[in-house]
Amino acid sequence: MEKLFAIPKAPIVKKPSRRDFLKVSAVAGSGLVIGFNLSLGNKMAAAQAPATDLNQPNAFLKIARDGTVTVQVKHLEFGQGVMTSLPMLVAEELGCDFTKVRSELAPAAPIYAHTAFGMQMTGGSTSVANSWDQLRTVGAMARTMLVSAAAQRWKVDASTCRVNNGVVTSAGKRATFGELADAAAKLPTPKNVVLKVAKDFTLIGKPTRRLDAPAKVNGSARFGIDMTPTQIPNLHTALIAHAPTFGAKVKKFNADKVSGIPGVTHVVQLSHGVAVVGKSFWAAKTGRDALQIEWDLEAGSKADTVKMRQAYRDMAKTPGLVAKKGNPDAFKTVAKSVVAEYEMPYLAHAAMEPLNCTVAITGDKCEVWVGSQFQTVDAGAAATIAGVPPQNVKLNTMIAGGGFGRRANPTSDYIVEAVEIAKKAGVPVKTVWTREDDMKGGYYRPMYVHRIEAGLDAANKIAAWNHTIVGQSIIAGTAFEGFMVKDGVDATSVEGVADTPYDIANMHATLHTTKPGVPGLWWRSVGHTHTAYAMETMMDDLAALAGIDPVAFRRAYLTKHPRVLATLNLAAQKANWGTALPKGRARGVAVHESFGSVVAHVVEVSIDKGELKLHRIVSAIDCGLVVNPLTVTAQVESAVVYGLSAALYGKITLKDGVVEQSNYHDYPVVRMAEMPPVEVSIVPGGARPTGVGEPGTPPIAPAVSNAIFALTGKRLRTLPFDVVSLSA
Repeated sequence: MEKLFAIPKAPIVKKPSRRDFLKVSAVAGSGLVIGFNLSLGNKMAAAQAPATDLNQPNAFLKIARDGTVTVQVKHLEFGQGVMTSLPMLVAEELGCDFTKVRSELAPAAPIYAHTAFGMQMTGGSTSVANSWDQLRTVGAMARTMLVSAAAQRWKVDASTCRVNNGVVTSAGKRATFGELADAAAKLPTPKNVVLKVAKDFTLIGKPTRRLDAPAKVNGSARFGIDMTPTQIPNLHTALIAHAPTFGAKVKKFNADKVSGIPGVTHVVQLSHGVAVVGKSFWAAKTGRDALQIEWDLEAGSKADTVKMRQAYRDMAKTPGLVAKKGNPDAFKTVAKSVVAEYEMPYLAHAAMEPLNCTVAITGDKCEVWVGSQFQTVDAGAAATIAGVPPQNVKLNTMIAGGGFGRRANPTSDYIVEAVEIAKKAGVPVKTVWTREDDMKGGYYRPMYVHRIEAGLDAANKIAAWNHTIVGQSIIAGTAFEGFMVKDGVDATSVEGVADTPYDIANMHATLHTTKPGVPGLWWRSVGHTHTAYAMETMMDDLAALAGIDPVAFRRAYLTKHPRVLATLNLAAQKANWGTALPKGRARGVAVHESFGSVVAHVVEVSIDKGELKLHRIVSAIDCGLVVNPLTVTAQVESAVVYGLSAALYGKITLKDGVVEQSNYHDYPVVRMAEMPPVEVSIVPGGARPTGVGEPGTPPIAPAVSNAIFALTGKRLRTLPFDVVSLSA
């Protein structure tokens, strides 16, 4: 058995260059292949070059001779439906038969860069929004070329041609896209195309079944964890023994203890742990469990959430760096007031599919198979660790079973480890983090404490609102720090407060940024995960203090934000707000704006013998122009489940630097039997799509809390909820 001990330097990820180019390639007998990319300024540069095959990474659209249309999807598919919604954008302008549309996940390549961030990524609920102009333009260009090919064949003016369902017609003549594809590929690229207006859409806005659903149902869909020796000969599996505390180092270990275990082939020392490589998952796990490791804990984190909680509370009573300038002294003159402190714990991402990454290194080439949210960053990190030129890394984007931000790590932690192991072992390796590995040694939504002092004047109007937030930055030390941290304030720590749509007089917000030594990372809806709870429960407290209905109270402060007001009103209307409920039930409401969209929830609850029961959730969303209503509904439902799991159960605690939770048994998620019906209504209108995947999560916890408050008169200010205390 081979022992490998070298520890590499931390990866240096180079910032990718942004290239904007258009490429149309013709291969004899291959059909039409077209790729396109819009830059931040929506400027285009054109170039022509021969193609070598249909799977070139700079193509968005392929039309084959049989009329099949294949769209390369540049974003990760991990449940949100981009393998359907993005092809819909192309198909709308192309005019094809949607039953012949296929979708594939694109590999890592510069042409697939996010049009706002300049790198290939999936996050911020922007997949559809940033592809809106880009992919419709791809479809319109291809349609124009197909029409031109037909017009030349028939010797007619292109203006006489019509396109419908994958067929071009003119004066009794017809040709399918497949029949025209070869000829179209040889034509000049159109410099300008005219896109449809919304009233002419025939596909966008229509409920459309997901293209990836059949493969997921029949088991043929390939997730990252599905990689086997059938796909990659001689594929091994690796598991890693990570340090028990963050930052601790390996002092020494005894690899001889695993030498006789069947199937174990290598032991690899890493920067923060030891990997065992085997012929199977079980061999690797058995070998890892048998390792004897002595850890140097001196450099490790000593974080303790009990101690942190008190320190954070003390800090919250003092002003921090100003995030929103108001008059903090106005609070001294209010007629009546509420002072409240809120605690939000560390949260794990807890995705269904554990983290995994498969790597094969051959000579100066490195191939990676991974469900990555950060393809550009991860491919760059792989190149650095493998010691190969960046252009020699091929990153295959695999479908992922959830992520919620965990697969968008600026440090590329699990990719770096996987490449390091494969390089040292000298064989293809699939590195797997078990759920326990990630739960105990991953990255977390940070712990936060909020303190709010808010008061009303004699007319029951909000006259002052002092808001202090305490928590660690998830942006500091990343490539995003330069434009997301200003004057020491991490924008993600205060979003939802500093930019609240409520028109509140004398609102003053400050931030204390801590450094507890625990890895922090964005989590579904980022800062809004905690700010929405504090904002929306305090609005309910003030409504009660004023003796005004919670919906009516909010309306008075949303006159300058009609989208937020309309969403609140729609949810209230659909939930029959204000009507009588059965005895022992109450409603709660919350509304929040994030990622360019607005979501409002109304929740009906009861409490029986200390157990909370959710009876009904009514949701309204304004996400701009809707591409696929089925996806929007599913995403809101998903966001509700995810937010409820955190509100009811989610908590990561640390004692002496060690994470105490390890899997779903002590970090529970909401089960099917606990879920009430979720009724989703969509606010009509909007010129462009806005975010869908994340905005439904922030308002669900405060909506439930506000319902509990309406039912019991008691406020739960610490998450997750301690419902049992309400019966005391």
